[in-house]
Amino acid sequence: MRIAVVGSGYVGLVTGACFAEFGHDVILVDNDQPKLAVLKSGTVPIHEYFLPELLQRHRGRRLDFSADLHEAVRSSATIFIAVGTPPTDRGDADLSYVESVAREISGAVNDYKVVVEKSTVPVYTSEWIRKVILRNGTDPEAFDVASNPEFLREGTAVTDFLYPDRIVVGVDSERCASVLREVYAPLTNGNYYERSDAVPKPDRARIPAPFIVTSTKGAELIKHASNAFLAMKISFINAVASICESVGANVQQVCQGIGTDSRIGPRFLNPGIGYGGSCFPKDLMAFRSVARECGYDFRLLDEVMRINEEQRQRFLRKVRSALWTLRGKRLGVLGLAFKGGTDDIRESPAILLVQALLQEGCQIAAYDPAAMDRAREVLNSRVEFAGSAYEAATGADALLILTEWEEFASLDLERLNEKLKYPIVIDGRNLYHPDVMAQHGFTYYSVGRLPAIPQNQPAGASSILRNNHKKA
Repeated sequence: MRIAVVGSGYVGLVTGACFAEFGHDVILVDNDQPKLAVLKSGTVPIHEYFLPELLQRHRGRRLDFSADLHEAVRSSATIFIAVGTPPTDRGDADLSYVESVAREISGAVNDYKVVVEKSTVPVYTSEWIRKVILRNGTDPEAFDVASNPEFLREGTAVTDFLYPDRIVVGVDSERCASVLREVYAPLTNGNYYERSDAVPKPDRARIPAPFIVTSTKGAELIKHASNAFLAMKISFINAVASICESVGANVQQVCQGIGTDSRIGPRFLNPGIGYGGSCFPKDLMAFRSVARECGYDFRLLDEVMRINEEQRQRFLRKVRSALWTLRGKRLGVLGLAFKGGTDDIRESPAILLVQALLQEGCQIAAYDPAAMDRAREVLNSRVEFAGSAYEAATGADALLILTEWEEFASLDLERLNEKLKYPIVIDGRNLYHPDVMAQHGFTYYSVGRLPAIPQNQPAGASSILRNNHKKA
């Protein structure tokens, strides 16, 4: 099938590369000429596992890049809209880019087309896309509009696309549904997985994935409701972690007890410094806005967002309790991306914490395996960017772990202790066992667990630290 994907951002680029991997002929459309030049040159603008391999495999063969949306629409059977939907000042989604694409599509429809919203959009967007195309003179029998939400996690987006938990398509006609079944046939009939060059299967993959057909409104709600529920799960376990700290329980033991319940499951029960990224914060605000427009006050979402913000404040109090005063302190920071496996710093709790510590007068030396170039654009020269985790720790009054990169969970603890001015580690991702850190001479703070204190601490230090921890 010939497919056009409009928008070469995170979702559009992964979608285009994966459709080409299916065996479709894909044209990726964007009006950003510098970005197109970068893609045509072979450069991959985002950090995403397997994406460089797919682009190298299909660029110039099954995957082309163009700024000519009109021609791409005319030559394609299916057009996927994957442009940005940033939040407005009111918190709802800005759909002006989607509307602009819909207007341009309307002037290029020369035979039956399926127009698919791939961007995360609020309910009723598919109806508005249809209205816009009709208002510009397109025959109503010449096109259908569908919703096909993405469920991609940054860092594992390619495997999420090729080995999805489910494929959701919202349609209003069987003709439209049959086209989308053809698009995803390599996954649903299992042909892709029989290939010797297929991207390796991740753990817990469902083969074949369920193909769920709903109304367009149902598909639009599924996306927002899914992200809202996952964000709620993160905020819930962070709230539980706060109680664990107060009573002296270990939140990881609590997580194990909760997560083994088959009705709940262990995923997303990872206490830390809160969620971030381009999806959860934006999608929760948009979902709340949709609910208000429908006359429902979704106060649960307000509380989810409040807990997420409070989690960062609790971590700052933890840093203060460990160091007493912050002005003039030199801090090593490990992690700037909002999560491991990506270079995305949008709404990153790590970036927000670094900015707050800079306002407190701290000196920051930071290291991230992938996100430092993007972080430089935000933090400018106020932060010293290190070449390794150990360089960031050198001479620091304390080390903060803010992103769950795998390499941060396997540091040489003896070497790390030697580099630090004081052996204090404040771990916002619970990457280490408290007893192990104490055995290596660290005073170790984490989330939802009591501080670990080395045996050689002065008398009384242990109780002071634990009392300060409870106050934090």
